[in-house]
Amino acid sequence: MTNMYFDSAATTQLRPEVVAKMTEVLNQNFGNPSSTHSYGRSAKAIMEQCRKNIASYFNVSAAEIIFTSGGTEADNLAMRSAVRDLGVTEIITSRIEHHAVLHTALQLQSEYDIDVTYVQLDEKGTVDFTHFEELLKSDSKKLVSLMHINNEIGNILDIKRVAQLCNKHDALFHTDTVQSVGHFNIDLQEIPLDFLAASAHKFHGPKGVGFCFVRAASGLKPLIFGGEQERGYRAGTESLHNIVGLDEALKIAYQNLEEESTYIKDLKQYFVDSLTEKLPNCHFNGECCNPEKSTYTLLNVCLPLPPEKAAMLQFQLDLKGIACSKGSACQSGSAMASHVLTEILQDDLLKRPSVRFSLSKYNTKEEIDYVVQTLCEFAKS
Repeated sequence: MTNMYFDSAATTQLRPEVVAKMTEVLNQNFGNPSSTHSYGRSAKAIMEQCRKNIASYFNVSAAEIIFTSGGTEADNLAMRSAVRDLGVTEIITSRIEHHAVLHTALQLQSEYDIDVTYVQLDEKGTVDFTHFEELLKSDSKKLVSLMHINNEIGNILDIKRVAQLCNKHDALFHTDTVQSVGHFNIDLQEIPLDFLAASAHKFHGPKGVGFCFVRAASGLKPLIFGGEQERGYRAGTESLHNIVGLDEALKIAYQNLEEESTYIKDLKQYFVDSLTEKLPNCHFNGECCNPEKSTYTLLNVCLPLPPEKAAMLQFQLDLKGIACSKGSACQSGSAMASHVLTEILQDDLLKRPSVRFSLSKYNTKEEIDYVVQTLCEFAKS
């Protein structure tokens, strides 16, 4: 058995229905949505229906959904405009955010001389809410940027609690939901946040498209200038086939959410149980083996291997046809340790190899058996 994909937190395979829908639009609806002739009007009508559909899943108005090239652009749009246009002088974040947030915060600090403050975390990477509320009490105009689900260790943040605290202290709240949209229900009438970032390729949609939720009357200004597309927030001809793919993938994800999440939860628990039994000195990083506090799609495990074997692990897994990740795929090719694990693990665990396995509906228990067997054989060799 070879060629098993356990890296869905990096990207997911396209659903066949999404490919079919995108192909249909590529063939039949090639008009520019900004054109006023029939081809353009047809494309515009399709795009606006997609926008309405997407907005309905989050209980918001279609005008609050801005199409982007993905999560990174959506993060940048919200954060950069908040500092440049909304008077923000302090960003509160954590040291285990995605680099789309961390690097943007540091860049803004260098450009605008703002403060970047990091909320304290416990040894599992969980936000210290007492410290968080202390940070919110300062007099500065604040933007909080904390991700809903951590892309490396899978921890779930209570974004409703964060949003309510931000409201109480008059802070703006931006959250990266790239790992949760399509996998969890998010009602933005119940959660009073300001900005949200999502990306289609994390829920079996196409790469190169995502959206930014921008709360009405936020005052946000564009990041990319040119035409008046996306209500002036984001210039450039919209990628209609990708937007249709995003809409179709999200529709199928939420239609099948209960069935597919139950299946993947079962797979993940089977994976945890198998590793615990066969490799008893495994350490599960963050909250990833706690089903109440982590996403059902991800497992990050520190393996009981000596440092001299650690360097060969990824190569061995690849050789056996197992695709997984050493850390975040956005850092692939980097020899540096994961900034997330460096922040939360003790030195003795950092010397051991950690691997992120991320699951989808396309994985099976037979594949998990093969992975665990491969790891055991490598540990004993």
